[in-house]
Amino acid sequence: MNILALDLGTSSVRGLVLDADAVPRPGALARRRVTVLATAEGAATLDGPGYLTALIECLDELAAAGHLDDVGLVATAAQWHSVVPLGAGGAPLGPVLTWLDTRPEPLPGATGPADPVTFHQRTGTWWHRFYWSVRLPWLRARSGGVSARFAGLVEYVFSRLLDEAPMSVSQASGTGLLDIRTLEWDAEACELAGVRPGELLPLAPQGWTGRLRPDLARRWPALRAATWAPPIGDGAASNVGAGCVDPSRAAVTVGTSAAVRLAQRIPAGEPLPPLPDRLWRYRVDRDYVVTGTAYSAGGNLFAWANRELRLPQGPALDAALAARVPGSGTPADVRLGGDRPPGLAPAGCGQFTGVSFGTTAVDLLAGLMSALSYQVAADLAHIESTVEHPVEVVLGGGAIAASSWWRRTFAVALAPREVQHVPNPEIGATGAALVAIGRIDATAGPDPIGRTDDQELEATTEEPPPQYPA
Repeated sequence: MNILALDLGTSSVRGLVLDADAVPRPGALARRRVTVLATAEGAATLDGPGYLTALIECLDELAAAGHLDDVGLVATAAQWHSVVPLGAGGAPLGPVLTWLDTRPEPLPGATGPADPVTFHQRTGTWWHRFYWSVRLPWLRARSGGVSARFAGLVEYVFSRLLDEAPMSVSQASGTGLLDIRTLEWDAEACELAGVRPGELLPLAPQGWTGRLRPDLARRWPALRAATWAPPIGDGAASNVGAGCVDPSRAAVTVGTSAAVRLAQRIPAGEPLPPLPDRLWRYRVDRDYVVTGTAYSAGGNLFAWANRELRLPQGPALDAALAARVPGSGTPADVRLGGDRPPGLAPAGCGQFTGVSFGTTAVDLLAGLMSALSYQVAADLAHIESTVEHPVEVVLGGGAIAASSWWRRTFAVALAPREVQHVPNPEIGATGAALVAIGRIDATAGPDPIGRTDDQELEATTEEPPPQYPA
């Protein structure tokens, strides 16, 4: 049996095929870029139907190449925190708000949770623009009172593909409305969100699997009998794909955004350790939680710099970075997209200091990379306080796989901790597959996938050539 692993990310949609042990099959990868519509006012949205079309194109490509043959299971890593209002027929009533959208704010007169500390411990989140407790009232006010159901991007996509599409506990934990110990919708969080009967999707029961709708089973007959596992939040899936599923190892991943996270086994119903006030906590699944912090900056820093600063290209850029000491560069504030929670800084807070006529575009890029690395190092200390010992660190993600200089900078910033690197740029999809087959504590093969970022990579144990995310 093969596994089809989907990665529903912010900047791209990807589908790849793995073998029964969740090892990627060479060349079996399809990818489509998607565009986040970002504005100076803090909007950051995706077109839901367009996103669905991109995924369908990936599946068509894999089917045409015969890669879907023998697929018996579909696993999905999907972006957390997105939300879209759906009309009575399930069609979006507006664009999908992504995690990067900083516009939502509490309505006038709203007061927040009665006890913010216990609310944070119970839901793993804050009353913050990032979560549905603030986003749903804001969306409802902007919709003119039109009746709607609310779903994340992956639930919308699944509703168009599958016979049913409840919300997984992993995705629900990213909404801020779930009690992460009891795995039930939290009454106070739902009250803050103004949730009305029927507005939230049901939670997927234990053991739930989905099936393709009959019309799509005719389109992709190889998937007719395949079962679809509950979607996993992309950050949680990346921890699993990086082999970071116990308190001895933390994962630092850099894709479009960046995060540092520690996963541990705490089954539903068991007491949770105290949660520091700067950290969030979500669910990997019913047995594991993940604790950490995340940033609006990541590979998108390079995308911005590459677009605006006339950087050298290819080997010339690699050589220019290699000539710099890891961790160096023009001092920078990387909050170009604002803060992730609990911070409240709006988009547009990024800045450089100490710029002179001698400052180059590569100096600015290096400064952005360095600033994020040291920010991660500072926050990792808060995560280590939850386990009371230093941890090893595993670096992963497409942006990390692309830049050896950034990997060395992280190693300098995180010293004296041991720092390792997972060269597989598809750790999210691979991690989702490991969860789906019940091998969450296993690690899939480290070799790069046959193709990524629309270019061919040879199957080799050597370091893959840099391909910075666009």
